[in-house]
Amino acid sequence: MADTTRAYLRMKTDYALSGGGDDELIRSDLKELGLAARRLANHAFMLGSGLGVGTTFLKFLASFAAIYLLILDRTNWRTNMLTSLLIPYIFLSLPSVLFSTLRGEAGKWIALIAVVLRLFFPRHFPDWLEMPAVFILLVVVAPGFFASTVRNGLAGVFICLAIGCYLLQEHIRASGGFRNSFTKSHGDVFTV
Repeated sequence: MADTTRAYLRMKTDYALSGGGDDELIRSDLKELGLAARRLANHAFMLGSGLGVGTTFLKFLASFAAIYLLILDRTNWRTNMLTSLLIPYIFLSLPSVLFSTLRGEAGKWIALIAVVLRLFFPRHFPDWLEMPAVFILLVVVAPGFFASTVRNGLAGVFICLAIGCYLLQEHIRASGGFRNSFTKSHGDVFTV
């Protein structure tokens, strides 16, 4: 009985000291190394070329395209579309790195400056700066439920999809059809 208890409590290093099972110990170590290598390769794939970087890249692309459309609407490309919907779209699709930066101290200072300029110097506050100021205020003062749960969940994805489809449909209608939306000057850039 003492041998079974002793064998049960024996550590892996005790096998090497006793002279028996060296082959078994090496085999189990190689199995553990193989499992660790597979896990490392799987995680590296997910971070490097898999879903992690691809999703982040698409978020950056979507956000910058919406910002580009917002800038175009405020400068020379005025339409009848409801481009104020781009503000919640950018809010929901902005990558986490930029969102957390704007939600932190930097965003609070930018929002404070925008509010002070708008309140005390309304004649010097340009019209084209109205929407970016609203966006900064939205990011800074949004409750945590919207800033984390809705934004990072399926609800945020469906809201972005609905806004994107609506704006695409309005752009196609304003261009005079699907073909015209691509053939007019810079139409392909605006449509994409």
